[in-house]
Amino acid sequence: MPPSPNAVKRKAIQGITVAHFYETYRDKLKMELVNGGAGMHRMIREGSINRPSLALTGFLKYIANKRIQVLGAAEMTYLKTLNQKQQIERLDALVRCGIPCLVLTRNFQPTHPMLAVADALNLPIFRTPMITMNWINVATLCIDNEFAPSTTEHATTLDVKGVGVMLRGSSGVGKSECALALIERGHSLVADDLTVIKLVDERELMASSRPLNRGYMECRGLGIINVADMFGIKSVRRDKRIDLVVSLYEWTPDALEERTGLEDYYYEILGLRLAHVELYVRPGRDMARLVEVAALTHALKRMGHDPAKDFNDRLIAFMTEQAGRAPIPPIKPIEREESAPTE
Repeated sequence: MPPSPNAVKRKAIQGITVAHFYETYRDKLKMELVNGGAGMHRMIREGSINRPSLALTGFLKYIANKRIQVLGAAEMTYLKTLNQKQQIERLDALVRCGIPCLVLTRNFQPTHPMLAVADALNLPIFRTPMITMNWINVATLCIDNEFAPSTTEHATTLDVKGVGVMLRGSSGVGKSECALALIERGHSLVADDLTVIKLVDERELMASSRPLNRGYMECRGLGIINVADMFGIKSVRRDKRIDLVVSLYEWTPDALEERTGLEDYYYEILGLRLAHVELYVRPGRDMARLVEVAALTHALKRMGHDPAKDFNDRLIAFMTEQAGRAPIPPIKPIEREESAPTE
């Protein structure tokens, strides 16, 4: 099935400021600002981390100047082998390449030439007690999240027994009411009405809500409700991987509904195909129960148990067995015509 016309594609962002990176991830990365706050407007334009080992020796031809620069034990030990004049020359050349910031791991203190160059050229310097490789691994995940391609979908997303389910459909079809019934049964809300989706590592889609309306739902006839206050903090999740898309449609007499479940259907978002189920809304149908069963069935399929295929195999085996037991009709003897006696 083609993507929804309500989906709004966005390109991957072109960069983030050092200030945004620091404010968002300083606790997770245990960072602290060493010098003044000048230069926090500098842009990080690539979603990766660089260790400028060669650049400190003066070789700047292939410097990855759009990335965060990390100085670990090797870089700091090398700098201390240089005199102050050499340090200033090397660091000045590095900073003038346009790097966004410096991060010192293992709680290294910046040298005096480093502070002098940073203050003169308005370069932020941070330090962290984390080991260099550990910091790079965590920071890479953080910055990948910032640079991931994203889109928004007019849909409600929930965590149903560990399965990320995105409910989509036209306005007023009953997405929020279905989600509310699922929350009452112990499942968790990720986003209501508008889902923000990010493509992470080119292999999975993560859904989240905008911070402004996280934990809130709009129910027609009731207005805005606070899900966490009504059902507890466990009823709300910050984000969840999308595993299944369920489309809700108004039932019509000519609607073609799936009867066997033998065929697989998919819904594409940001180039990835997700399992897709279509359900038709009409009086008397427990839509929340159907969505819950669809999620559990999808979980079974991921574990290698396909109910429709299993039943189909049993049916074929049964029919084969019955055909083998069918009685063989007796063979009628061929009646021969008696020849007339010869004279």
